Amino acid sequence: MSLETVESPWSDFLSFMETNCSKAEFANWIAPIECVGDSVPITLQVPNVFVQEYLLENYKEALGSFFTKDKKGEPLISFLIKEREKKKAIPKPTPKQKKKSEFDQELSFNVSYTFDNFIEGPSNQFIKSAALGVASRPGKSYNPLFIHGGVGLGKTHLLHGIGQYIRSHHKKLRIQCITTEAFINDLVSHLRNKSVDKMKRHYRNLDILLVDDIQFLQNRLNFEEEFCNMFEALINQNNQIVITSDKPPGQLKLSERMIARMEWGLVANMGKPDLETRVAILQHKAEQTGLRLSSQLAFYIAEHIYNNVRQLEGAINRLGAFCRLMHLEPTQEVVDSTLSEMFQAPVHSKISVDRIIHSVASMFDVRESDLRGTSRIKEIAYARQIAMYLAKELLGESLIKIASAFGGKAHSTLLHAWKKIANQLEIDDVLRRQVQMTRHNIEA
Repeated sequence: MSLETVESPWSDFLSFMETNCSKAEFANWIAPIECVGDSVPITLQVPNVFVQEYLLENYKEALGSFFTKDKKGEPLISFLIKEREKKKAIPKPTPKQKKKSEFDQELSFNVSYTFDNFIEGPSNQFIKSAALGVASRPGKSYNPLFIHGGVGLGKTHLLHGIGQYIRSHHKKLRIQCITTEAFINDLVSHLRNKSVDKMKRHYRNLDILLVDDIQFLQNRLNFEEEFCNMFEALINQNNQIVITSDKPPGQLKLSERMIARMEWGLVANMGKPDLETRVAILQHKAEQTGLRLSSQLAFYIAEHIYNNVRQLEGAINRLGAFCRLMHLEPTQEVVDSTLSEMFQAPVHSKISVDRIIHSVASMFDVRESDLRGTSRIKEIAYARQIAMYLAKELLGESLIKIASAFGGKAHSTLLHAWKKIANQLEIDDVLRRQVQMTRHNIEA
């Protein structure tokens, strides 16, 4: 059955949402929805029930402004869950006709780590694009690509995603994915067997080398020297290298030569996911495990667990197991009793006016300098008032000191802004959600 896309009023609703929610929120929750058919009630096709719940829980009032309502004032909308194509089982790589190599054991990838199921957000959007560029054109985009970031943020996910993409689209290329620890163990083994030359030939004949956790090469001078020689040999042949680390090259205790080599290409940082991205990760993981998690609960968990993706996935695994074993539906009470020890308290001491201005500028798409300036353009003035409101709410400093940080404003100006936004929050659901997301990003 063919579905005809309705241009209006759905297109009007989309235009409204683009200007009234963050880019990450729009991309994760609004953009995947399609309006189909031309009858009343309208039919919205959603990728899953979580998107449906999120839309109704957070934007019912906005929907009522654009679409017909029933006698109770509810928007007349029917929902259609988009049928998912059954994923074909990924066949295990079949051995080539040539004799099996002792290196073959290092060629396996985690089938769950693909570009398709990597949840994208502001903190990792750039680095995912760079990884996809490398996978599409190995040795021709960014070489080497150095990915660094804290524990559990998705570095290994992207590394395996690159490997699996290359395997699918560039089948003739020779690829190796290995941890630094495995490389060291290989070198020790070949030194014992007096077959180091064999190992050197294997690595130097690769087209793509993917190395995880290069920080474990620190304080191992002999192994570092061999790795550096191999690195240079591959780079000189325009063969692709991708490296992950918990720190940028300059902060690793490695030789200047090694650091300089790793800084040749693109060094990209993977930051902590923002609130909206964390919610999307929780919903995605819940759907994968068959756990019915409302958007309200997803936001609640995301507000309390924010250090890394691995903790979010662990939270869903724990919650799902508890609910299945105890035959319970997830509620806030169940979440508190199951996940409370994983919850993290915000570190208020790190909050500053600069941090608040940066977060507000990102949320409302204005320049930080404008928030400190005197521009009276409506959008800028409104964002400035929100920043002042949050500064008064989150900082335990005098009004005079806070106001002076906004380009020398008077404390009466700050107080006026605080009162205006406080009153607006009582009646404006969209503003309340924007301020809430901004506040959690500041405190994260």
